[in-house]
Amino acid sequence: MEMITNYLHMGLSVILPFVILLGILIFVHELGHFLVARWCGVRVEVFSLGFGKKILKYKKGDTTYALSIIPLGGYVKMFGEQPGENISEADKKVSFTHKNVWQRIAVVLAGPLMNFFFAILIFFAVSMAGEDAKTPVLGDVPANSAAYTAGFRSGDKLINVNGKAINTWEDFQNILGLKEATDLRLDVEVQREGTGEKATFAVTAKPEANPNPLSSFDYVGNVEGIAPYSAGTTIGVLDSSPLKALGLKTGDTLLSINGRKVAYWRELDTVLGQISPKEALTLEVAGADKPSVLTLAPMASIQKYSLSSLGLESSELYLSRVMEGSPAQLAGLREMDRLVSINKVTLQKWEDVINNIKSFDGKNPVALTVLRDGKVLDLNITPKMTTQMTASGTEEKRYTIGITPIVNMAAPELMIVKASNPIEALVRGTERTWDVSVMTVMSFVRLFQAKISPKNIGGVISIGQAASETFKVGWTQFFQMMAVISVNLFILNLLPIPVLDGGHLVFYVIELVKGAPLSLRKMEVAQQVGMALLMSLMIFALFNDFTRILGL
Repeated sequence: MEMITNYLHMGLSVILPFVILLGILIFVHELGHFLVARWCGVRVEVFSLGFGKKILKYKKGDTTYALSIIPLGGYVKMFGEQPGENISEADKKVSFTHKNVWQRIAVVLAGPLMNFFFAILIFFAVSMAGEDAKTPVLGDVPANSAAYTAGFRSGDKLINVNGKAINTWEDFQNILGLKEATDLRLDVEVQREGTGEKATFAVTAKPEANPNPLSSFDYVGNVEGIAPYSAGTTIGVLDSSPLKALGLKTGDTLLSINGRKVAYWRELDTVLGQISPKEALTLEVAGADKPSVLTLAPMASIQKYSLSSLGLESSELYLSRVMEGSPAQLAGLREMDRLVSINKVTLQKWEDVINNIKSFDGKNPVALTVLRDGKVLDLNITPKMTTQMTASGTEEKRYTIGITPIVNMAAPELMIVKASNPIEALVRGTERTWDVSVMTVMSFVRLFQAKISPKNIGGVISIGQAASETFKVGWTQFFQMMAVISVNLFILNLLPIPVLDGGHLVFYVIELVKGAPLSLRKMEVAQQVGMALLMSLMIFALFNDFTRILGL
């Protein structure tokens, strides 16, 4: 019984958000067609959410309102919308086909536009309620980076750049967008972490190809060392660690030390160094099971507490996963192995692993040294050429061995951003909707330019997963996802494909130019071609969904 309950709960957690999201968006879209059709004097016969057999229906006036069994769309059936129907002279005044071309354009365009304005409404409401945004705080600034040389330090808060106030990390990113490959001089005022002192530094952002293919900016200014990301407090535990006997494990995350909260790796040695070895050490730890508290007795034998003296290190060179059938598994690698060196080059960070494997010459096996249960093992691995999806949505062919590290990365600090008044919220909502619209259009452009992979095209399963995940996080994220998909529906429905609203608009534009509608035969052929294209796209999207889920 418990198993059945769990499955029901899992099903509802996935299906319910999907039905809510899709149901609202379909209702909004069809409501646009319905309202403008009624406004133009067209008789609406059916307003249906869903397709197929009607499971609920209610008739008022000339219109039957229905809920149908297949919840993957909806429709508004208008009187006389099929060309060639025999319509009496008296009924022509309420016939869609007998309305003038501008009225028909208005009815067809109303659905997509409702999705666009609905997205503005959602972003407006979110802006009024408050939304998460990254704080404009620098993450780890490497000592050998251009940013460090210019004077920036980890934890600096950006106050203003080139005279423009910086409230969120997004504000800073917007300044870095470039149309052309030119150097960008930045005068940056920062506030120091801890002391609160202010300082101003001048630095030059070098142009590089924008890693975001959906941006309208071809280039982005980059300053080496300036990023919002920091190493977290997820640890690797050496066999020599006195904390191992207390139950501390590789992959655990330190939350506090003697009551002091810790969030970043750079804090750990500083906090530990402020505690005398004559005092007990109390660690709050988040493990695989649940948070716990470990207490280490005073260690008079050491001079001071430190990561080194406690036998702790970053987790990023420990393996969290070895993929089934991969070169790594065939060579004998296991989960929790600690990578030591590749081809006798000592590894310092996970990036070293990627770079060494990528540079495989295709001939001699890679000599990999690992630490397992206190023993050093030497293994020979022959990397395999694979196609990897990059963060920017492109496909990259490179050598891999099929391993994943225990990630040690702290999430950027977030802040709540609220509009101070409805006008500001409306402007923000409109800007966000426009930005999403541009990105959606750019996704089609980049697909045709082969700059992003068609494997990024997702179907109803992708929408369902996105709805489920954002629903778990919170209402704000769920509604923002709804707004993004609403904009996608706005753009998709305007594509000049017969059977979509955009296809009908093409017919009406041709009618305006010619002064007469297309022949019934030509429209039927176009509709058949459009249906074939749409079905092919849906099948391809579902194929991508299944291959992604199955890891193919």
